[in-house]
Amino acid sequence: MKEKTGTSASRRTFIKGSLATLATFSIVPRHVLGKGFIAPSDQLTKAIVGTGSMGRGHIPYAGTKVVALCDVDKKHLDIAVGMVDKGVKTFSDYREVIQLPEVDIVHVATPPHWHGIIAADAARAGKDVWCEKPMTRTIGEGKRLVEAVQQHGRIFRLNTWFRFQDNFYGMRTPVKPIKKLVQSGLLGWPLKVTVSKHTGFDWKFYWVGNTNNVPQPVPAELDYEMWLGPAPYKPYSEHRVHQTFRGYWDYDGGGLGDMGQHYIDPIQYFLGKDDTSPVSVEVDAPQQHTEAVGTWRRITYTYADGCQIVLDGEAKDEKVAYIEGPKGKLFPNFQSDIPDLEKKLAAFPDPEPQVTDFVDAVKNRKKFALNEENGHRSCTIVNMGLAALRLGRSLKFDPEKQEFIDDEGANRLINQPMRGPWTI
Repeated sequence: MKEKTGTSASRRTFIKGSLATLATFSIVPRHVLGKGFIAPSDQLTKAIVGTGSMGRGHIPYAGTKVVALCDVDKKHLDIAVGMVDKGVKTFSDYREVIQLPEVDIVHVATPPHWHGIIAADAARAGKDVWCEKPMTRTIGEGKRLVEAVQQHGRIFRLNTWFRFQDNFYGMRTPVKPIKKLVQSGLLGWPLKVTVSKHTGFDWKFYWVGNTNNVPQPVPAELDYEMWLGPAPYKPYSEHRVHQTFRGYWDYDGGGLGDMGQHYIDPIQYFLGKDDTSPVSVEVDAPQQHTEAVGTWRRITYTYADGCQIVLDGEAKDEKVAYIEGPKGKLFPNFQSDIPDLEKKLAAFPDPEPQVTDFVDAVKNRKKFALNEENGHRSCTIVNMGLAALRLGRSLKFDPEKQEFIDDEGANRLINQPMRGPWTI
């Protein structure tokens, strides 16, 4: 499919013929000045694939300029077009977008069943990638994406930021002091972290699927075949797409798929688990429907050293600590049962600094704070839980091989079939 708007002369050709006036341009894609080089004063160019509310929300990101938009829903695309400068190219097929020489960054803001494929294809096409959470819908897709990013020397950012900025949901404190407390040893070891409504984390159990959808006509503005992409073919129903797609296993994983990486990635960071995974996951949940995601009562992850992450869906214990160790507890608002905690903590060093400016990371080829490696590990925690929920049983996991132990059914969920012609 050809681009839908008119195009101007090639930026590359134009600038090659006008090097004397190069300094007057504020948008200079890296391919103009040489592979991998971007002048520090220049804006980065980006394409947004998926122009729903999340994709549109990142149009004005500082230090970047939107030069292309892509969506399979013409209504979404038209709204986004109204938010950008005239002349921005529009597409319905991401494969054309990633071949544009003027694009530096591809922002993947589609439903999760597309994340791995589009991000990996963009990396192979020489683009840096900004990807929404969850990073991938399966563990196997995550492994392939890590390989693509690293083999092609790309800079990757996963769009959950709580490990390095903003107050961490209902804890009402940034993660940095929590990291400092954990690495100080004042709480002891091993630690148990409980993610619950009472520690400030809402699991959004309204993201559940319908089990009685009636087939409906596909809206004229939607390319439903392309929206499905690698997912199994199912008759169109409004509830399966756009805002409510999270309730279906084919595309996401309910409240855990939606919020899990936001909540769990910072835990992985402050526990120092960025290079490993839990060795088991236990589930307490109703039997899940084969297509529609349901709710759960409790999911418990255990690491080899005894640390645990407890996802408490029932929230029965109103006085539960967010972090509990053999020497003390931490509650929301950085409250603790350790006397004079902040005074004691002042004697310990701060956590190592992180690269938290994505524009700077791309321009100077620095690994971003939340990248393909640690992002894949925190997404693996989410996908371990989703596999256990779908199967209705607890699972053992090998963090090195990144596969389940002695469970063929669980391992089939690591690399799930994709509808042709899609692969990753």
